[in-house]
Amino acid sequence: MKTNVEDWQIVSVLDNGAIVGEVLWGICVDDSTRRFIKGDYIRTSRIVKSHNQLIETVSGNIYRLLGEGVKSHISITDIGLLRQGFSPQEIKYLNSTGINKQH
Repeated sequence: MKTNVEDWQIVSVLDNGAIVGEVLWGICVDDSTRRFIKGDYIRTSRIVKSHNQLIETVSGNIYRLLGEGVKSHISITDIGLLRQGFSPQEIKYLNSTGINKQH
């Protein structure tokens, strides 16, 4: 069973500049596992395997990446915002404007 994802990003999570893991962030196209509905944002657990547009996470879920995606990064201190649904670009904006005052 797979979840199909578009507008996806492989997000490197950084702690003091070092990558501590990567997660997938994207938008659900369809989901045979019924965890998500079309249009939901998806933020996965840590990626453990990546091959031919398929991603497997530490929790054993499999995601099919549709179309082109991008790589991005966030600080480990911003992982809570990613979990809430903010994209890496929105997090960068919040940090640059001072709206995200946790830094």
